[in-house]
Amino acid sequence: GLLSILRRLKQSPEQEVRLLLLGLDNAGKTTLLKQLAAEDISHITPTQGFNIKSVQSSGFKLNVWDIGGQRKIRPYWRNYFENTDVLIYVIDSSDKKRLEETSLELAELLEEEKLAAVPLLIFANKQDLMTATPASELAECLNLHTIRDRMWQVQACSALTAEGVQDGMTWVCRNISFRKK
Repeated sequence: GLLSILRRLKQSPEQEVRLLLLGLDNAGKTTLLKQLAAEDISHITPTQGFNIKSVQSSGFKLNVWDIGGQRKIRPYWRNYFENTDVLIYVIDSSDKKRLEETSLELAELLEEEKLAAVPLLIFANKQDLMTATPASELAECLNLHTIRDRMWQVQACSALTAEGVQDGMTWVCRNISFRKK
């Protein structure tokens, strides 16, 4: 799975990878994080503050930061930008009413100096729901084709069923940009 891919990509001993998981509240960030950590996803509550999961394997440390997405918490997102290797932005594909809001938040993130050139993975989550907008349509709504300063990818997924999650993480591992610290 994910760890074996990371092991193969490991460039130097004790290499730390910092993944920042952002998105509006109820997008599915914590479910995704727990799915990655192979934890129980049956009782998830809105994130007040943040969750972090670290996995150590063969001298490789993967740190995934899941920051709450409620409107009142979003101004604090910038406190977590520093040293981010990959930005993972999660969208509730079934919530058409908030598509504009999530698009604006993403656009603001992409303007952030501390996130300049950081590879971007967008998880088009909740694809298991009938009302989900297809990933290709989301990419269009978000004007992703205009992004020129970083690698980016939209991955259809369902954090609930784990479908598409591994594919997204495979992309992340192939596009990690290790910043000189």
